[in-house]
Amino acid sequence: MENSTAIPEEAPRATSHEMVFALLFAISFSHLLNDTIQALIPSIYPILKKDYALSFTQLGLITFAFQLTASLLQPVVGLVTDRRPMPYSLPVGMGMTLVGLIALAYAGSFHSILISAALVGGGSAIFHPEASRIAHMAAGRRRGFAQSLFQVGGNAGTAVGPLLAAWIIVPHGQKSLVVFSAIALLGVLVLWQIGKWQGSNLHRIHRKPKSAGVSSVSPVSRNRVVLAMTVLVVLVFSKYVYLSSLTSYYTFYLIDRFHISVQSAQMHLFLLLFAVAVGTIVGGPVGDRIGRKRVIWGSILGVAPFSLALPHVNLLTTGILSVFIGLILASAFSAILVYAQELLPGKVGMVAGLFFGLAFGIAGIGSAVLGKVADIHGINFVFQICAFLPLLGLATVLLPDVETEK
Repeated sequence: MENSTAIPEEAPRATSHEMVFALLFAISFSHLLNDTIQALIPSIYPILKKDYALSFTQLGLITFAFQLTASLLQPVVGLVTDRRPMPYSLPVGMGMTLVGLIALAYAGSFHSILISAALVGGGSAIFHPEASRIAHMAAGRRRGFAQSLFQVGGNAGTAVGPLLAAWIIVPHGQKSLVVFSAIALLGVLVLWQIGKWQGSNLHRIHRKPKSAGVSSVSPVSRNRVVLAMTVLVVLVFSKYVYLSSLTSYYTFYLIDRFHISVQSAQMHLFLLLFAVAVGTIVGGPVGDRIGRKRVIWGSILGVAPFSLALPHVNLLTTGILSVFIGLILASAFSAILVYAQELLPGKVGMVAGLFFGLAFGIAGIGSAVLGKVADIHGINFVFQICAFLPLLGLATVLLPDVETEK
């Protein structure tokens, strides 16, 4: 990656309020590579279930192992790097993902699969807080757009994962996962170049001196910050438990209810996740324009009519509704993240780590619990009860209005 393709390092202080598009596209592309690898794990669940005679509970525990390491480490990584920036932690995290991927390709037991998934989760824990910080550094004044562009890379990777699994892993088996180590190696190279830019532009994350105090003071009272953060946690719970039911078990639901093939179910999952990617890129700019709170309102509560109808319709309508669900629900996270960063200015890494960690942790626990429910009551029952989760979006009414200078 050359300077001519413009990850610029020169005259950074003169442009500290301007958006660095090249850097945003580079970190979004890295997010695509990272999340493509992550998406391969749930995408190969049908193969693992068959080859190792796994239950839905065991599949849920694989997701839990992956998400647990990610959720526990991310806030810690964010807090540490807020105090002491580590520009080259990103390629290290991708290297851990590479090791986990190769280990998963050659795993021969349920326990070795768990360990491999945990390694991939550890790499993700290092990647997300620092990558989100870089999106913030390169955002200029358009923070919502920057976070959406960063997020859409990850969502695109999550959407591509099932397609790659259907084309490569389903026909050739678990060991074909090793082919995707090339993606991780490319990620290491790109992130090394991004680390160079970050090391030369650390002032972008501290635009005002500490003595000014302005950048570290919340625009609302402490009690309202606590209330708002609690509401945001509830909203993240609603979004990610429901999303976990889709990403982990949507293929099984389609196969069980409509008796379609694994490849066909993977294609349906791709359409859902592609819709998530499109919805993500819309949420940030809209939040910049009309306010984060309005986007949060519409994104989570607006999914409810579609989620409630989903378990009761035919295959074609299921596909259509899932696209609408992905489009609407996806716009929430960028708005929630930037809203929280505005509530707690000066703590960009900690907030990013906290909410990425919450997202991963809640999704992991949700997946494990839903897997157990599916074993007892069936996969259709899981989708019937999860349909009510978006109604928790009503809690958005308790959020204070937070606006920062544009």
